Amino acid sequence: MKNIGIKISLYLNYFVFAILLNSVGIVISKSINVYNIGEGDASVLEAFKDMPIAIVSFIVASFLPRFGYKKAMLIALAIVFLGCIGMYYGNTFDTAKLLFMSVGISFALIKLSVYSLIGVITNNSREHSSLMSSIEGFFMVGIASAYFIFPAFYSEDPNSWLNVYPVLCALIGFSFILLLFSKIDIPIETSGNDLKSDIKNSIGLLVIPLVLIFIFSAFFFVMVEQGIMTWLPRFNEKIFSFSEKLSVQMASILALSLAAGRFIAGWVSKKIAWEKIVIVCSIISVIILLSVLPQLKPSGDSLILTALEDVPMLGFILPLIGLFIAPIYPLLNSTVLSNLPKNLHSPMSGLIIVFSALGGTIGSRIVGELFESIGGVKAFYFLIIPIILLILSVIFIKKLIKKSNAVQG
Repeated sequence: MKNIGIKISLYLNYFVFAILLNSVGIVISKSINVYNIGEGDASVLEAFKDMPIAIVSFIVASFLPRFGYKKAMLIALAIVFLGCIGMYYGNTFDTAKLLFMSVGISFALIKLSVYSLIGVITNNSREHSSLMSSIEGFFMVGIASAYFIFPAFYSEDPNSWLNVYPVLCALIGFSFILLLFSKIDIPIETSGNDLKSDIKNSIGLLVIPLVLIFIFSAFFFVMVEQGIMTWLPRFNEKIFSFSEKLSVQMASILALSLAAGRFIAGWVSKKIAWEKIVIVCSIISVIILLSVLPQLKPSGDSLILTALEDVPMLGFILPLIGLFIAPIYPLLNSTVLSNLPKNLHSPMSGLIIVFSALGGTIGSRIVGELFESIGGVKAFYFLIIPIILLILSVIFIKKLIKKSNAVQG
């Protein structure tokens, strides 16, 4: 299979960072329970993760092709290795901040490299959509793995969960060695003749209507996804009265649903128009929220549920929203990238990551503050607003693409 070595490397690196990046909800829960941090204050970990992603992506996107994607990914793995070591030995809320800062910096380099290389090794928009959806699906498998790997180290010792980090260091080390000996020898196109023109072209993307509206749609989606993903373990604990371990394990249903949804999207997008998939999935997501949330209220029971067989049906239904929000992000990203020249894929990927990070930070922060002030159920109602705005954005994107194709035709 053509470019098989590169593809394996992309899948594995994305898998590793899926575990690290999306452990933020687990670490927030631990910060609340172990370090006695308030819910609003604990949500700052999302910012320590997402703001470095945004800043690094903006700074390096334009010249990353010149620097080299392989070198960038190796540096990313080295940085996050040190972050995990620091968390293991530091064991404080401050070292948790440093951990997610290192994860954010590293993930920016990884995601820019992955998104740019997808554009290089695929030949058309449908192939692009399929590969991106499958890689994003594998990312969700990594997220689901986190919900089992972390609880495996839980015990009566409040610090036992830290033993997960040496295991993660071993996985990072394996990824580093595999990438080091992988051959990534592809001619990379850049958007200008030098660094100055690269940056100019990157900023110039912001005046393209398609790019501008897409940025808003990506922002709205990640606001929803991270709002749910980060706070679902805490939601399970406070609303369903699950034990801390069961809360995390039940959140894995969301990640598995997201993985399944993205793998399915990779196949369905070859047969059905992307905008139809996104709009229908968005509407179903709203229906799920409006069906489940009115039936929930904060648990006043002193009984803590610890067994899977005790979980009520609604505890299984709510995380299934992941099946329907899953196709949205990769299809949006693939649509805008496949409608731009390949030499603009790296700077465009930078913009995607910047505004996705901002959406994730703001969404998680809002849900965290609302969770603390008005409760988890009402906080989750907020997520309906960005979903509706996302649907409107998709309609505008489709009109712009149709208009552009008509002009070119």
